[in-house]
Amino acid sequence: MSRQVQGAFDVVLGPQPADERELGAAIGRMTLDKRFHGALDARSEGQMLAFRSGVEGSAGYVAMERVEGRLEGRVGGFVLQHSGTMERGAKHLDLHVVPDSGSGQLAGLRGSMAIEITGGEHFYRFEYTLPGGA
Repeated sequence: MSRQVQGAFDVVLGPQPADERELGAAIGRMTLDKRFHGALDARSEGQMLAFRSGVEGSAGYVAMERVEGRLEGRVGGFVLQHSGTMERGAKHLDLHVVPDSGSGQLAGLRGSMAIEITGGEHFYRFEYTLPGGA
């Protein structure tokens, strides 16, 4: 049975030096440092690669982040994989738990997350399943 939790999160992006070997400074790199609040009470760290085109509102990013903490009282961790694009302002985001990345009481976790930014505040909605119907 699928469960859904939601809440707010804080994020700090840390710009990193660009790898200019092949693509110049066109590909940006950042570290992610997040704190999730609510039924997902956790911290995460990750890395992101991003590109912004010369067309207003068109960009893309990929990221991986390791989440550690509690999900509805269960202690463990998992990895989230991001793939986001924006085409002239139209946004599309795929954000999923990497298969078999769950540890501790979150072993076997499957799920996807939606992110919304409203008034500078960040919110998540996480739909997930755990073995045994939890």
